[in-house]
Amino acid sequence: MLGVCAVSNILGKIADYFRETDKVLLSICVFASLFGSIMVMSATRHTGSLKQFFVQLIALVGGLVLVVLLSGFVDYETIAKHKFIIAGIAVVLVGLTFFIGYAPPGTDDKAWLWLPGGFTFQPSELLKIAFIITFSSHVNAVRDAVNKPLNLILLCVHGVLPIALIHFQGDDGSALVIGFIFLSMLFAAGVKLRYFIGAAVSVAVMSPIIWFIVMNDDQRRRIEILFNPEEDLYGGGWQQWRARIAMANGGLFGKGLFKGDFIQANAVPEQHNDFIFASIGEELGLIGLIAVCALEIAVCVRLLIVAHHARDKMGLIMCSGLFGLFAAQAILNIGMCVSILPVIGITLPFFSAGGSSMLCTYLGIGLAVNVYMQRNQHVVYLNEMH
Repeated sequence: MLGVCAVSNILGKIADYFRETDKVLLSICVFASLFGSIMVMSATRHTGSLKQFFVQLIALVGGLVLVVLLSGFVDYETIAKHKFIIAGIAVVLVGLTFFIGYAPPGTDDKAWLWLPGGFTFQPSELLKIAFIITFSSHVNAVRDAVNKPLNLILLCVHGVLPIALIHFQGDDGSALVIGFIFLSMLFAAGVKLRYFIGAAVSVAVMSPIIWFIVMNDDQRRRIEILFNPEEDLYGGGWQQWRARIAMANGGLFGKGLFKGDFIQANAVPEQHNDFIFASIGEELGLIGLIAVCALEIAVCVRLLIVAHHARDKMGLIMCSGLFGLFAAQAILNIGMCVSILPVIGITLPFFSAGGSSMLCTYLGIGLAVNVYMQRNQHVVYLNEMH
C-alpha cells in the first residue's frame, strides 16, 4: 500500500510539473527544432550519412532534459547564487580554445573544443547563457540604483569583459550577439535613454577608428561586398551569392523537400549550418522562410511575455537577455543569408546544425521556463517528491 501511495505521489508531482510548465514556449521550440532537424537532414543528404540529423535529435532530447532539470528542481535565484562557478566554468572553457582550440573547415576561428567520440563543443555558446545569469544577478543587486554612475560603469565593465574575451578568440559574431544581450538587459533594467543615445553617438564618432584600426581587412571586405556584391562573387561574396541563387530558385513554394537543385548538389557553403535559411528557401520556398521567421518571432514574443509576468526584477532581466540572444542571432543570421548584413558566422536558433548550439539554446529555454513557473507563489518541484 505504501508503495502504491509513493508511486501515486510521484506521478502526481510529475503531472503537476507539466501542468505548470510553459507548454506554449516548449511547443514552439520543439516544433522549430524538429523542423530544423529535418532541414539539416536534407542539407546533409549528399554526404550519405544521417549522423548530423541524429546529433540534432539527440541534442533536442538532451536539451529537453536540461529544461526539466533547470526548471523542475531549483529556482532561478538559487542558480544565480552559483554565478561565480557558472561563469568560471564558461570562461575556463573559452580560455582553453586559445591553447587547444579547433577550427572547423571553412573558418579561421579556433572557437571549438574536441570532445570524445569525434564531437566538438563551442564554449562561447555556454558563455552567452552564463553572462545572462551573472548579469541579471548583478542588475538585481543594484536594483533601482542602476543609473548611478558608479553602478552603470561597473555594469558596463561586466558587459565588456565577455565581449572582449570572445573578440580576442576570433569569434566576432558571438561577441556581437553578447553585445545585443548586454544592451537588451540594460534597457530592461531601466537605464535611461540618454545613456544609450550617448553610447550611439560615441560609436559614431569612433567609427573611423573602428574601421581602420579595430577591424581587419577581411572584416572590412565583408561589409564592402554588401554595397557592391557583384565585385567579388568568386571570393568574399561567394557564400551569399550562392545563398541568394538557391533562395531565388525556390520561388514561392520551393522545389520540395530533398529536391533542391543547389542544396542537394552541396552548392551552398555551410548550407546545413550558417546558411540553413537558404536551404529552407530553396526547398520550401518563400512560404517556408515565412514559417521560419514566424517561429523565431513567436519564441521572442513568448520570452517577452514571460519577462512581463516575472515575479521580480531578476526574472525580468533574465528573460530580456534571452530575448536579446534569440532575436540577435535570428536577425544576424537571416540578414547574412539575404545579403543585408555581412557574413559573421552566426547560427539560426533551432534550425542550424550543431549539438552544442542546440543544448545551450535549451539551457536558455530552461531558464525562461523556470522564470515562468516562478510567477506564482506555489511552485511544484520534482525533488520534493516523497
